[in-house]
Amino acid sequence: MKTSDFDYHLPGSSIAQTPVEPRDSSRLLLLNRASGKLEHRFFRDLSLLLHPNDLLVLNRTRVIPARIFARKITGGRVELLLLRREDLLTWRALVGGKGLNIGKKVQVENGPSAEIISVLEGSERLIKFSEAIEPFFSSVGNIPLPPYIHEKISDPERYQTVYAREAGSAAAPTAGLHFTQGLLDDIQKLGVNLAYVTLHVGLDTFSPVTEETPAAHKIHTEWCELPTETANLINQTKQAGGRVIAVGTTSVRVLESAGSINHSLDKQSAVEPFSGDTSIFITPGYQFQVVDAIITNFHLPKSTLIMLVSAFASRENILNAYEVAIKEGYRFYSFGDAMFISV
Repeated sequence: MKTSDFDYHLPGSSIAQTPVEPRDSSRLLLLNRASGKLEHRFFRDLSLLLHPNDLLVLNRTRVIPARIFARKITGGRVELLLLRREDLLTWRALVGGKGLNIGKKVQVENGPSAEIISVLEGSERLIKFSEAIEPFFSSVGNIPLPPYIHEKISDPERYQTVYAREAGSAAAPTAGLHFTQGLLDDIQKLGVNLAYVTLHVGLDTFSPVTEETPAAHKIHTEWCELPTETANLINQTKQAGGRVIAVGTTSVRVLESAGSINHSLDKQSAVEPFSGDTSIFITPGYQFQVVDAIITNFHLPKSTLIMLVSAFASRENILNAYEVAIKEGYRFYSFGDAMFISV
């Protein structure tokens, strides 16, 4: 298996620059993972595609305004992109600017000072602020849109899911952006249950794999949590014959991380509560323990995410679906359209 096996050509015009309104008016490509059959719908049709006793598992992480500007003592401007909080004052971050080595101090514009305390790989650094940065987010922080989005959004909440609660992500779990509160209410009236997990999304999620083979790639680590209430709902759903439907690859990573632990311990239930770091890397050949269906967006070529959905529905089915989607004018990536992969 080579990384190039997960490559495809995407015209720049297919990359969505702005979200559609309303959220659930985006298109939805149905993919039967067994047969490869495709069907074209709209996201608002989702309530027609779910069954009583199904369980939707949603990632309730919230994007933080993690893009911050600062100045060096010499006056040069630098950019800090906060990726993950390590403790009250220390953050793992990407830095833009020259000479940002250990001991270098910067002053956040209208905020606290910060010092580089460790040089990590590439432009990644450990930064220690003089005081907690979170209270300054509203005045100094900017929502870090992906680099392939060149248009500004008028409402930053449009890059948050309507159910976002737990602050901590550098990027949105984009499959959830299609849901409106009204659609969620309609789904619940059908007897479909909702459950929540948290996974704080890092920017590495969207990075292409640069190694020749996926096996040589070092997967990123993200913090996640599957609470007791969600574990109970998953186990009840499985026992009742319902489907566990992961909303987004981030939810897949949480569910399969918990499921893999239970499987290794030979547990009777599908999952138990779980909290901690996950570095699960799902590629073709992986045996899914928990997830029965996936709602997801269209992913970047040669990314770990296209490998994940290829593991679920086969590489051939996914690449064919992407080819059809491009021809049919579907919108790709974070503000793009969605897929529902099931049997």
